Amino acid sequence: MKKKHVILSESIEFPNQKIIDVDMEKQVRQGFIEYSMSVITSRALPDVRDGMKPGQRRILYAMYEDNLTHDKPFRKSATTVGNVLGRYHPHGDAAVYGTMVRMAQDFSYRYTLVDGQGNFGNVDGDGAAAYRYTEARLSKIAAELMRDIEKDVVDMVPNFDNTRKEPTVLPSRFPNLLVNGAVGIAVGMATNIPTHNLGEVIDGTIALMDDPDITVDGLMEHIKGPDFPTYATIYGTRGIRDAYATGRGRIAVRAKAEIEDEHHRIVFTEIPYMVNKSMLVSSIADLVSSKRIDGITDIRDESGQAGMRIVVEYRRDANAEVILNQLYKYTQLQDTFAVNMLALDHGVPKIFTLKQILENYVAFQEDIITRRTRFDLDKALAEEHIYEGYKMALDHIDEIIDLIKKSASVADARENLMARFGFSEKQAQAIVDMTLGKLSGLERQKIEERLLALRARVEELTGILADERKIRAIVRDELIELKEKYGDERRTEIVEATDDIDLEDLIERHACVLTLTHAGYIKRLPADTYTAQHRGGKGVIGMTTKEEDFIEKVLVANSHSYILFFTSAGRVHMRKAYQIPEGSRTAKGSNVVNLFELAGGERVTAMIEVTAFGDEDYLTMVTKRGIIKRTLLSEYAYQRKNGKIALSLDEGDELLFVKHTTGSEEIVIATHDGNAVRFAEDEARAMGRTARGVRGIRVADDDEVCGVAVVEPDKQLVTITENGYGKRSSFDEFRLMKNRGGHGVAAHKINEKTGRLASIATVSDEDDLMLITDEGVIIRTPVSDIPIYSRTAGGVIVMRMNEGAKIVGFTKVASVSAEEAAAAEEKAAAENDALIPPIFTGEGGEEDEI
Repeated sequence: MKKKHVILSESIEFPNQKIIDVDMEKQVRQGFIEYSMSVITSRALPDVRDGMKPGQRRILYAMYEDNLTHDKPFRKSATTVGNVLGRYHPHGDAAVYGTMVRMAQDFSYRYTLVDGQGNFGNVDGDGAAAYRYTEARLSKIAAELMRDIEKDVVDMVPNFDNTRKEPTVLPSRFPNLLVNGAVGIAVGMATNIPTHNLGEVIDGTIALMDDPDITVDGLMEHIKGPDFPTYATIYGTRGIRDAYATGRGRIAVRAKAEIEDEHHRIVFTEIPYMVNKSMLVSSIADLVSSKRIDGITDIRDESGQAGMRIVVEYRRDANAEVILNQLYKYTQLQDTFAVNMLALDHGVPKIFTLKQILENYVAFQEDIITRRTRFDLDKALAEEHIYEGYKMALDHIDEIIDLIKKSASVADARENLMARFGFSEKQAQAIVDMTLGKLSGLERQKIEERLLALRARVEELTGILADERKIRAIVRDELIELKEKYGDERRTEIVEATDDIDLEDLIERHACVLTLTHAGYIKRLPADTYTAQHRGGKGVIGMTTKEEDFIEKVLVANSHSYILFFTSAGRVHMRKAYQIPEGSRTAKGSNVVNLFELAGGERVTAMIEVTAFGDEDYLTMVTKRGIIKRTLLSEYAYQRKNGKIALSLDEGDELLFVKHTTGSEEIVIATHDGNAVRFAEDEARAMGRTARGVRGIRVADDDEVCGVAVVEPDKQLVTITENGYGKRSSFDEFRLMKNRGGHGVAAHKINEKTGRLASIATVSDEDDLMLITDEGVIIRTPVSDIPIYSRTAGGVIVMRMNEGAKIVGFTKVASVSAEEAAAAEEKAAAENDALIPPIFTGEGGEEDEI
């Protein structure tokens, strides 16, 4: 990085003029980091304890300081904006006013924290009037955010100019983060927390206090789901549970619609949260104009004081249900609320689950009650101390009066009292300040009664501080009191969606065959589509292909297994087997670009079946130029929409083969020229997911790797050539190389008749082979029909082909009895129950480290 020279002055000469070297990259990086952290911690994200961003907290506290409570008259919004800017938040006035306006909008907040008088905007997206025209004060429930703040229950810090103190967090006597939600975009992260019903959240909080081990499902018995201020309907509960269990989820929200057949119209009375009504109506009109939705004759917005009402009229011959479903599909009448429960935990941004949010809130409230009790105790002890002085003074009142009369000054009297009777300075001062009225008999009785009450109060408060159960009981009781005072009925209805049914429960577990063509067309078929033929058969058509296309890959897997798709560019994508579109035996299939995001020229080169992502298994990868790499299988458990990096490649190289290994196996790598090398798997040390790898076999410039096999005891290596010749060989004929990276030994005698080596595989007598030609013909033949020869033999004809056709690959299929098949299906079902549920972590996420 070049350093920039900054000259302090070019036009004026100074005697001490000098050049300062500045590392611009370091300065820019440091500046951006500081800016990012400022946005994250001081502007955009809420605190998990009170659900407030700094700007919101400062607005409410400034209004509280000005005594703008719900029982006081309104005051101009400009006053509050100015006070917030001058005292705590020296930023733009538009930002402050915009934040205050949103806290006053009953369509933005489930329980508004600001009472507004005047134009504070509407659901059509119209902005609020200028702050000189509107008036505002704290709402009634906002007082619960401030309750006990004067009792030192939260930390106070200096403001920006050290002239005042401001709270780092509000006491928030109700779980505001969940109740009113939060929306914010920081640098590199964003939060989007939906609003909830106050009563439900309090019930969930109490349930957690009663049972700290409560599950997400247990909490959802109380907290049903988000409760939006704009009502509407949540469609399906799976997204809710995902959000509560992981902190992230996608919730479908639908407008409430009523079909009036007699008037040929659909009336919408509720719309999803944060949807602009005027833009929604405009988008419906655009769909009608573009003929994307047919049958609509008129669209009217009849909303008014009676509530929201959007009317869509349709032709007499149109199907109302079809139109309604089209409107849900193409407009924000059905919207997705992407939950991302990101908040600050003591200044650190974290993704919280529902239970973690409630746990943090309960711990915070316990601390609030502890600090409040300690404050009240200190105050009671101080008052008790004064009243003990009063009582002692009344017992010696004549002597005390005489002593005060003889003292030269108040200070002298105070010192004399302290010296004569042992009063503390505070007690002596209180006695000196005592009026003559305190000497009456009635006042003496009041002092004694007050002292007894104070002693009882001190004992009560001391007992609370000594018992955590009492503190939790106070939190619980005060939450119940809040629910009774402010709780209301749920607004948003939750209905089960048809797609909430787990697809895996509806899909029969079975063995299936996945085929992939050279041009990238993939399909899934039941394995029993292909019946076994004896050696030398001609096979059946496995797919209709274009003239220049042919089947390249075949994988037999359980329908509920995960399939890892590795590409030539070194990336990996993942799908469940049943998610691959099913086709008929002769169908072409679907192009993989419809399933995965592939770059130009990138193609799928390997498919691996995975039933569970263990920490002891590996994926061993081999490239076209003989590079090998091992990576833990667990590193591929979670996938992103655009896939992950599987390994880094040199220019001109491609990832071709991937095998599932255990870390203690032996590998055979073969090339098209018929050479093969055998070595221990641990010769290639395990590397990170984005590493390049090491040399596994040395290949000539005109040669390439054509196959990889894992050595297994009592099994053989089958080699098949492009012209249909094959044989089995014992692994003992391939000596174990001490070092990887050599040229290897002959694995198959290659000549003009046999053609080049197509591929290799590890097989047993019980297996079947599926061979694929470049014409799309597939033959399934028993391995037992293929003879065993030495590694240097040329083999026998395994498949007869048309002139000019070539074998491009093969895969093995276990040949089992009906009883064994049933047992395998049962085992597959059990394994499927233990699979890791999530396939994708979302559309975003961290970038791959390369």
